[in-house]
Amino acid sequence: MSINYSFGLPLKHNFAEYVYYQGLFLPHEIDRILNFWDDDKTIKATLSGDNKYDDELRKSSVMFIDNTPENDWIYSKLASIAVACNNERYWFDLLGFHQELQLTRYSTGDFFDWHLDFGAGEISARKLSMTIQLSDPDDYEGGDLEFMINKKIVKAPRTKGTIIVFPSFIMHRVTEITKGTRQSIVGWVSGPPYR
Repeated sequence: MSINYSFGLPLKHNFAEYVYYQGLFLPHEIDRILNFWDDDKTIKATLSGDNKYDDELRKSSVMFIDNTPENDWIYSKLASIAVACNNERYWFDLLGFHQELQLTRYSTGDFFDWHLDFGAGEISARKLSMTIQLSDPDDYEGGDLEFMINKKIVKAPRTKGTIIVFPSFIMHRVTEITKGTRQSIVGWVSGPPYR
Protein backbone atom coordinates (compact mmCIF):
# COMPACT_ATOMS: atom_id res chain seq x y z
CA MET A 1 0.00 0.00 0.00
CA SER A 2 1.40 3.36 -1.03
CA ILE A 3 1.01 6.14 1.53
CA ASN A 4 1.45 9.73 0.44
CA TYR A 5 2.69 10.79 3.86
CA SER A 6 3.40 7.99 6.33
CA PHE A 7 3.07 8.36 10.08
CA GLY A 8 5.11 5.15 10.45
CA LEU A 9 2.31 3.21 12.14
CA PRO A 10 2.24 -0.59 11.83
CA LEU A 11 -0.52 -1.87 9.55
CA LYS A 12 -3.05 -4.53 10.52
CA HIS A 13 -3.13 -7.26 7.88
CA ASN A 14 -5.25 -9.71 9.87
CA PHE A 15 -8.42 -7.67 10.50
CA ALA A 16 -11.73 -9.55 10.27
CA GLU A 17 -15.25 -8.17 10.59
CA TYR A 18 -16.01 -11.11 12.89
CA VAL A 19 -14.25 -14.20 14.19
CA TYR A 20 -15.81 -17.34 15.60
CA TYR A 21 -14.60 -20.18 17.78
CA GLN A 22 -16.21 -23.56 18.27
CA GLY A 23 -15.83 -26.30 20.88
CA LEU A 24 -14.63 -24.04 23.69
CA PHE A 25 -17.82 -24.38 25.74
CA LEU A 26 -18.66 -28.01 26.48
CA PRO A 27 -22.28 -29.28 26.43
CA HIS A 28 -22.46 -29.60 30.22
CA GLU A 29 -21.16 -26.02 30.60
CA ILE A 30 -23.84 -24.73 28.24
CA ASP A 31 -26.50 -26.61 30.21
CA ARG A 32 -25.16 -25.08 33.41
CA ILE A 33 -25.46 -21.59 31.90
CA LEU A 34 -28.98 -22.24 30.61
CA ASN A 35 -30.00 -23.25 34.12
CA PHE A 36 -29.13 -19.71 35.31
CA TRP A 37 -32.30 -18.42 33.66
CA ASP A 38 -34.61 -17.09 36.33
CA ASP A 39 -37.89 -15.51 35.26
CA ASP A 40 -37.84 -13.42 38.46
CA LYS A 41 -34.58 -11.77 37.36
CA THR A 42 -35.60 -11.31 33.73
CA ILE A 43 -36.24 -7.87 32.28
CA LYS A 44 -37.46 -6.65 28.94
CA ALA A 45 -34.45 -5.52 26.93
CA THR A 46 -33.90 -1.79 26.52
CA LEU A 47 -31.53 0.00 24.21
CA SER A 48 -28.09 0.72 25.63
CA GLY A 49 -27.89 4.03 27.41
CA ASP A 50 -31.66 4.27 27.46
CA ASN A 51 -34.31 3.26 29.96
CA LYS A 52 -37.03 3.21 27.32
CA TYR A 53 -38.23 0.21 25.36
CA ASP A 54 -38.25 0.43 21.57
CA ASP A 55 -40.13 -2.54 20.19
CA GLU A 56 -39.53 -1.27 16.65
CA LEU A 57 -35.79 -1.82 17.08
CA ARG A 58 -35.45 -4.52 19.74
CA LYS A 59 -37.69 -7.09 21.37
CA SER A 60 -36.17 -9.74 23.64
CA SER A 61 -35.72 -10.67 27.31
CA VAL A 62 -32.47 -10.46 29.25
CA MET A 63 -31.03 -11.19 32.65
CA PHE A 64 -27.57 -10.37 33.91
CA ILE A 65 -24.89 -12.88 34.88
CA ASP A 66 -23.31 -11.32 37.94
CA ASN A 67 -19.53 -11.37 38.25
CA THR A 68 -19.45 -13.60 41.34
CA PRO A 69 -16.96 -16.32 42.31
CA GLU A 70 -19.32 -19.06 41.10
CA ASN A 71 -19.56 -17.36 37.68
CA ASP A 72 -15.85 -16.58 37.40
CA TRP A 73 -15.27 -19.53 35.06
CA ILE A 74 -17.50 -17.92 32.41
CA TYR A 75 -15.90 -14.49 32.69
CA SER A 76 -12.42 -16.03 32.71
CA LYS A 77 -13.04 -18.16 29.63
CA LEU A 78 -14.54 -15.29 27.64
CA ALA A 79 -11.80 -12.88 28.75
CA SER A 80 -9.12 -15.30 27.54
CA ILE A 81 -10.82 -15.63 24.16
CA ALA A 82 -11.25 -11.86 23.84
CA VAL A 83 -7.58 -11.20 24.62
CA ALA A 84 -6.34 -13.90 22.23
CA CYS A 85 -8.64 -12.71 19.44
CA ASN A 86 -7.68 -9.10 20.00
CA ASN A 87 -3.96 -9.89 19.96
CA GLU A 88 -4.35 -11.72 16.66
CA ARG A 89 -6.80 -9.43 14.87
CA TYR A 90 -7.39 -5.96 16.27
CA TRP A 91 -4.73 -4.60 18.67
CA PHE A 92 -7.32 -2.58 20.61
CA ASP A 93 -6.46 -1.30 24.09
CA LEU A 94 -8.70 -3.41 26.34
CA LEU A 95 -9.40 -3.16 30.06
CA GLY A 96 -12.09 -5.78 30.63
CA PHE A 97 -15.84 -6.29 30.92
CA HIS A 98 -17.31 -3.06 32.28
CA GLN A 99 -20.87 -4.38 32.22
CA GLU A 100 -22.25 -7.72 33.35
CA LEU A 101 -22.64 -10.44 30.78
CA GLN A 102 -26.20 -10.68 29.51
CA LEU A 103 -28.13 -13.91 29.16
CA THR A 104 -30.53 -13.16 26.32
CA ARG A 105 -33.66 -14.96 25.20
CA TYR A 106 -35.39 -14.42 21.87
CA SER A 107 -38.84 -16.02 21.62
CA THR A 108 -41.26 -16.10 18.69
CA GLY A 109 -41.64 -12.57 17.32
CA ASP A 110 -38.48 -11.26 19.05
CA PHE A 111 -35.66 -9.60 17.11
CA PHE A 112 -32.98 -6.90 17.27
CA ASP A 113 -32.80 -4.77 14.13
CA TRP A 114 -29.63 -3.28 12.61
CA HIS A 115 -27.50 -1.50 15.21
CA LEU A 116 -23.99 -0.86 16.54
CA ASP A 117 -22.89 -1.81 20.05
CA PHE A 118 -20.64 1.26 20.13
CA GLY A 119 -21.87 4.84 20.48
CA ALA A 120 -22.11 7.85 22.75
CA GLY A 121 -22.25 7.82 26.54
CA GLU A 122 -22.05 4.61 28.54
CA ILE A 123 -21.36 2.48 25.43
CA SER A 124 -18.52 4.68 24.14
CA ALA A 125 -15.89 2.46 25.79
CA ARG A 126 -17.00 -0.75 24.05
CA LYS A 127 -14.35 -2.22 21.78
CA LEU A 128 -15.23 -5.90 21.25
CA SER A 129 -18.64 -7.56 21.28
CA MET A 130 -19.11 -11.25 22.01
CA THR A 131 -22.06 -13.57 21.44
CA ILE A 132 -22.18 -17.19 22.61
CA GLN A 133 -24.81 -19.40 20.99
CA LEU A 134 -26.51 -21.48 23.69
CA SER A 135 -29.41 -23.00 21.74
CA ASP A 136 -29.32 -25.88 19.33
CA PRO A 137 -29.84 -24.44 15.83
CA ASP A 138 -32.78 -26.83 15.32
CA ASP A 139 -34.57 -25.38 18.39
CA TYR A 140 -35.62 -22.23 16.53
CA GLU A 141 -36.28 -20.73 13.12
CA GLY A 142 -35.14 -17.25 12.17
CA GLY A 143 -33.02 -15.64 14.87
CA ASP A 144 -29.89 -15.37 12.74
CA LEU A 145 -27.06 -13.13 13.89
CA GLU A 146 -26.17 -11.20 10.74
CA PHE A 147 -23.49 -8.66 9.90
CA MET A 148 -23.68 -5.86 7.35
CA ILE A 149 -20.28 -5.88 5.67
CA ASN A 150 -20.31 -3.08 3.14
CA LYS A 151 -23.57 -3.90 1.33
CA LYS A 152 -23.37 -7.64 1.90
CA ILE A 153 -25.33 -9.40 4.65
CA VAL A 154 -23.37 -12.28 6.21
CA LYS A 155 -24.84 -14.85 8.62
CA ALA A 156 -22.81 -15.94 11.65
CA PRO A 157 -22.64 -19.65 12.50
CA ARG A 158 -25.57 -21.01 14.53
CA THR A 159 -23.85 -24.07 16.00
CA LYS A 160 -24.51 -24.48 19.72
CA GLY A 161 -21.53 -23.29 21.75
CA THR A 162 -20.11 -21.06 19.02
CA ILE A 163 -18.42 -17.89 20.32
CA ILE A 164 -18.56 -14.96 17.91
CA VAL A 165 -16.28 -11.96 18.47
CA PHE A 166 -16.46 -8.72 16.50
CA PRO A 167 -15.55 -5.04 16.83
CA SER A 168 -18.41 -3.18 18.49
CA PHE A 169 -18.57 -0.73 15.56
CA ILE A 170 -19.66 -3.45 13.10
CA MET A 171 -23.33 -3.19 12.05
CA HIS A 172 -25.32 -6.29 13.01
CA ARG A 173 -28.78 -7.61 13.81
CA VAL A 174 -30.69 -10.66 15.04
CA THR A 175 -33.49 -11.54 12.62
CA GLU A 176 -37.00 -12.21 13.89
CA ILE A 177 -37.65 -15.56 15.53
CA THR A 178 -40.46 -17.27 13.66
CA LYS A 179 -40.52 -20.44 15.75
CA GLY A 180 -38.96 -21.66 18.99
CA THR A 181 -36.49 -19.93 21.31
CA ARG A 182 -32.89 -18.76 20.87
CA GLN A 183 -30.71 -18.14 23.90
CA SER A 184 -27.26 -16.60 23.99
CA ILE A 185 -24.76 -14.77 26.16
CA VAL A 186 -23.86 -11.27 25.05
CA GLY A 187 -20.87 -9.37 26.41
CA TRP A 188 -18.83 -6.29 25.64
CA VAL A 189 -15.13 -5.77 26.28
CA SER A 190 -14.27 -2.14 26.93
CA GLY A 191 -11.19 0.00 26.82
CA PRO A 192 -9.96 3.60 26.73
CA PRO A 193 -11.09 5.88 23.90
CA TYR A 194 -9.83 5.12 20.41
CA ARG A 195 -6.77 7.20 19.69
